[in-house]
Amino acid sequence: MTIRLDSELKSRLDKLSIATRRSKSFLAAEAVREFIELNEWQIDETKAAIKEADNGDFASEQEVQAVFNKWGVNGD
Repeated sequence: MTIRLDSELKSRLDKLSIATRRSKSFLAAEAVREFIELNEWQIDETKAAIKEADNGDFASEQEVQAVFNKWGVNGD
């Protein structure tokens, strides 16, 4: 796999590689791994929320009011 980086990002990666004593390849792989994990988590949570909504699983008015009260917000 090959990626193209603009010169500023490449320079920052070079500096980070030196500072951390890690290869640029290692740092790029870590960045891709973290990006994928975050996006997978977001997609999974979104799908779960849609499923809950489709099933009518919403917070009750009392539950919502309790959260507002906890944070000192008037929910009216």
